[in-house]
Amino acid sequence: MIQATDFINPAKDFGFKTWAGVPCSFLTPFINSVIDDPDMTYIASSNEGDAVATATGAALAGQRTVAMMQNSGLGNAVSPLSSLNWVFRVPILLIITLRGEPGLPDEPQHELMGQITGRILDELQIPWVWFPRQADEVEGVLTVATWQMERTGLPYALIMRKGSVEKAELNTRWLPEARPAGFAAEDFCTEEPELSRQQALSAMVESTPVDTSVLIGTTGYTGRELFAIADRPNHLYMVGSMGCASSLGLGLSLALPEKQVLVADGDGAALMRMGNLATIGAYGESNFRHLLLDNGVHESTGGQATVSPAVSFAAVAKACGYREARESVSRAELDVFLKAAQGPSLLQLKTRRGIPEGLPRPDVSPREVKQRLMRHLGVEAPWLSL
Repeated sequence: MIQATDFINPAKDFGFKTWAGVPCSFLTPFINSVIDDPDMTYIASSNEGDAVATATGAALAGQRTVAMMQNSGLGNAVSPLSSLNWVFRVPILLIITLRGEPGLPDEPQHELMGQITGRILDELQIPWVWFPRQADEVEGVLTVATWQMERTGLPYALIMRKGSVEKAELNTRWLPEARPAGFAAEDFCTEEPELSRQQALSAMVESTPVDTSVLIGTTGYTGRELFAIADRPNHLYMVGSMGCASSLGLGLSLALPEKQVLVADGDGAALMRMGNLATIGAYGESNFRHLLLDNGVHESTGGQATVSPAVSFAAVAKACGYREARESVSRAELDVFLKAAQGPSLLQLKTRRGIPEGLPRPDVSPREVKQRLMRHLGVEAPWLSL
């Protein structure tokens, strides 16, 4: 058994200073020690997939990052691990606790996952080893982990068994600066949309200088239309990991405070991972803007209705601590949001349905998009060219 600092201090020397995660009792000493360390950053994510995506966003800025989770939440992380990290080749270090280890008593909900955790990682092509239980093993484990990540561009996992880390008390009382705000009846928007998604994205491109901004287009037609309007080096097109665009953008914005990060999201994607609005409200800075294009349907899969007509994303964002959040249908409101909004801010822009005729798919691969963006940002990493 080791002290949490036996791992954290060497990890810090290796450059692992940004950690995102979801608590587990096995991880308590780690989370407490990271929170207490003034040289470290811990982001409390709403679920494990968002922790992976947030850590991945910071990794795109050249940081070495960690995502922590209980193995029962590994299922929540499969989507970004398989369709974000694997597709784009962005490595992060995973620390996954082994609840339900065969032969040890545990709760019934952990029994199956305890049997298959290693096999899930194997199927995801993520190499893994047991978390070290001796202090003199830590540096060797981190050396292998970083070598593997730099060589493959893939995540690397440490599976933590029960009793690996001594208890550590939390000494820091952290509270988010953001506070929930009300949403008045006059803030709700009932008019018909003025713009199509393409028109809204065109306005976004027109208002975002290449050198000072990063644009992230969510999965589906949003990313494809953004590519068709202008394929610029400051763009990233999500091709999977539905719902993770905002958590990826959060991680990138925190790692690059000098850049304006603007996420073009969709109602279906935002509904899938709405918990990340709370994380953005708590941790997001003034350089994060969230444009939620709401047409009420899953358009890229045939136009099935979402439940967004029953939801005010802007009211939820305000309640989650976004500094500004509005509903609108107008180009004028969009222009104000793009030019003057102080983040973290959200505009729920209701848009008309429909796609441009002959809409192309990006002719640059996800890895090329990653490489181009990182080079544009001046980021160096051994895995950049993978």
